[in-house]
Amino acid sequence: MTGCRAGAWFFQALATLRTVVVTVVDGTGPAMRIADVLRNKGADVVTVGSGATVAELIAALAERNVGALPVVDGDQLVGIVSERDVVRRLHAGGASVLETHVVAIMTTGVITCSPTDDVADLAAVMTQRRFRHLPVVVDGALAGIVSIGDLVKARIDLLESEREQLQSNIAG
Repeated sequence: MTGCRAGAWFFQALATLRTVVVTVVDGTGPAMRIADVLRNKGADVVTVGSGATVAELIAALAERNVGALPVVDGDQLVGIVSERDVVRRLHAGGASVLETHVVAIMTTGVITCSPTDDVADLAAVMTQRRFRHLPVVVDGALAGIVSIGDLVKARIDLLESEREQLQSNIAG
């Protein structure tokens, strides 16, 4: 490698390193959006009706291997219910809770996000507010759901991609 090529290679690798460091450390690099997460994960959403029983809810959670379901009344998002909600109510009310309707145990006033929201910002909100599932809404309609695990995976995948790019640039 000639001196000119080596110098150009060095400065290209240095610029890539700076981009990765700024993105990771300062958080000022290109933001990952919820739309990116849904593109990789898929936007299919399993829901439960507000009139379903808690027993039906538990069956749906188990069959789909998910930890929470958005509660809908027609096309309208009216709440969200999680395994944690079920366990707390079973503890307080016993097995009779299984025959009650989901509307009696769901969380109302659901915090939602849009596809354009920043993954890092939402991960911080979910951590601070201590919830793990976040419905994605577009024009008032349920368009997806993301979990804190989905957001963590997306951030790890981004960092891994940046690491590979940096290694590729350094290796030439």
